[in-house]
Amino acid sequence: MPASDTPLALIGYPAPAARALRDLGLIAVNVPTDDPRAVMDACRTLHFTGALVHDDQQTHLLDAVTPDTTARRVGRVDAVSFAGTLHGTFTLSDALTDTLEASGYATRGASALMIGLDAHDLALALPLARLGFTEIGVAAESLPEAEAAARNLPAGLRSYPLSRRDPSCLAYAERADLIVLTAGPLPGSLVQPYHTLIDLTGRADARSSGASTVDLSRLPLIRLARQLAHATGQRFHPDELEPVLPALGA
Repeated sequence: MPASDTPLALIGYPAPAARALRDLGLIAVNVPTDDPRAVMDACRTLHFTGALVHDDQQTHLLDAVTPDTTARRVGRVDAVSFAGTLHGTFTLSDALTDTLEASGYATRGASALMIGLDAHDLALALPLARLGFTEIGVAAESLPEAEAAARNLPAGLRSYPLSRRDPSCLAYAERADLIVLTAGPLPGSLVQPYHTLIDLTGRADARSSGASTVDLSRLPLIRLARQLAHATGQRFHPDELEPVLPALGA
């Protein structure tokens, strides 16, 4: 990969992150976090190519850039391009889609249940709807939040907004193939041995239920590759990024 001659801003990352990215041929520079709008304007004036945004700063950047649809729905920005407008995106959702596709899980014709707390965290999983599911249940802490998330699913897809506290959530789960947990705990007795679970919280225990899980160990690498592609225009294979990931605090 040829070295970039324009700098990449790192927002909220530890100092070793810049050194690690330089090993990839990128000129990475840690920048202040106290005034996101001013930092973005300064970076564009100084002809930075883009920015990577640490998890701790992602909500703060939302109002300092022009977010794309996914970033606006999730309420977070993890990568910014300075080509033209300050274009912010949130790459975790598409990286999750890539990961599920790579797992070999048969999505076409399957049904899914997405469980979270509100429309923002459920938006993390909504792009999975492009993979050919026949129907998707969307469960949030309240029915209005579930309805808000379900409105963003593709037209023509059968969708069922649900309250995670209502017995109807358990009833829908009985006919679902894939369970996707985006936030909060799993409702008791919801996951069964015939389910496959995607756990974005890292805290759910599917072993006691006998359910299988989708391996998310490569998700951070796939996400970083997407972040760098958006922020720099350069394509990196996820395997190239494995030595860099620890320095980013990921």
